[in-house]
Amino acid sequence: MKDFLLISVNMGYGHQRTIFPLKNFAYGKKIININDYPEIPEKDKNIWLATRRGYELVSRMKKIPLLGTLVFFLFDQFQKILEFYPKRNLSTPTFQLKQNDSLIRKGWGKDLINRLKEKPMPFVTSFFTPAFMAEHFKYPKDIYCIICDADIARTWAPMNPQKSKIKYLAPNERVVERLKLYGVKPKNIFLTGYPLPLENIGDRKMKVLKADLKNRLVNLGANEKYFDYYEPLIKSYLGNLPKKAGHPLTIMFAVGGAGAQAEIGYRALKSLRKRIKKGEVKFILVAGTKKPVKEYFEDKIAELKLLREKNVEILFEDTFEKYFNKFNKTLRKTDILWTKPSELSFYSALGLPIILAPCIGSQEKFNSNWLLKSGFAIPQRNPEHVEQWLFDWLEKGYLAEAALQGFIEGKQLGTLNIKKIISK
Repeated sequence: MKDFLLISVNMGYGHQRTIFPLKNFAYGKKIININDYPEIPEKDKNIWLATRRGYELVSRMKKIPLLGTLVFFLFDQFQKILEFYPKRNLSTPTFQLKQNDSLIRKGWGKDLINRLKEKPMPFVTSFFTPAFMAEHFKYPKDIYCIICDADIARTWAPMNPQKSKIKYLAPNERVVERLKLYGVKPKNIFLTGYPLPLENIGDRKMKVLKADLKNRLVNLGANEKYFDYYEPLIKSYLGNLPKKAGHPLTIMFAVGGAGAQAEIGYRALKSLRKRIKKGEVKFILVAGTKKPVKEYFEDKIAELKLLREKNVEILFEDTFEKYFNKFNKTLRKTDILWTKPSELSFYSALGLPIILAPCIGSQEKFNSNWLLKSGFAIPQRNPEHVEQWLFDWLEKGYLAEAALQGFIEGKQLGTLNIKKIISK
């Protein structure tokens, strides 16, 4: 296999998580962050900092009545995705795309692209801006852009898509069709699936994933009412299920990068604390790399007198790499993923039923629609009563059904497919 470069941006988890599964195949086994590399020009760094701080501020402000709602609405208009139907030509550049292009024409990103030209190899990124920079500054090798959402805004496609050489690696069919409406040439679009972590899958036979899913289905109630209906289907894909899962029913609550929904996790934990103390439920609060979110969860756990409880865990690490590695490992014994519809939407393909937290922004509304129409997720109810509605869902087999649906209909081999395409 030939070497390739991995380029990302460390603004939240989405773009970093998307590219992380490819790290071990890349040149030097490293990810280059276009907004934070050694000797980045101060001018470039300031543009990236302003972008990140603006997004995180707006995300947190959303909780403020009236003012926060208005500010977020105005911000969201710049990244809004238009309705898919009726199908029509959507190739006209948006205001946000023109602003991006203007900054690039003034030299934004030129420094890094010139450095990478010294030893050029295929350029693989999980964000559109680095791809546009590489093309504008005439990067000589192939440029690949991995898309990390179930539907995308016009800003993902370049100013002149018909003249562009950027190759898009799409996670689902809707993104393929959307790119065509934006004017991207069909020969530059590849349906690969989202790049999921191989440690949660194994090889193309998916032995690791299937073994984990067997245990998960037991905890989700598939040996009872649900199994009566779907026994032939389960056996055809997975074989016989074990009698016990080997771990308690485990829920992972993953907040976004800005920590805007941490309070939901606290309210759910409060509702479930009796079952947690009985050993019936394990609850994992994901703080990611955000120390303030970790400290918030620690305070709430102490308030609920659960500090010494082994079935309550905070998942926190100080770097993206350590966090993603720990997250992926913990997922193997996770039965339910509770999260907003971010890039984690694609983790439903691991046979993980998703409880949907409220959307933040237009992008996540489209991810949510995709999950719900596919049958991979169920919207959360009031977190203060999760102890009631969650166990009703388990009894009725709703979550077992979502898990199996995600596994059967999802695309698990995105990482290997992307690797294969780049290798050619």
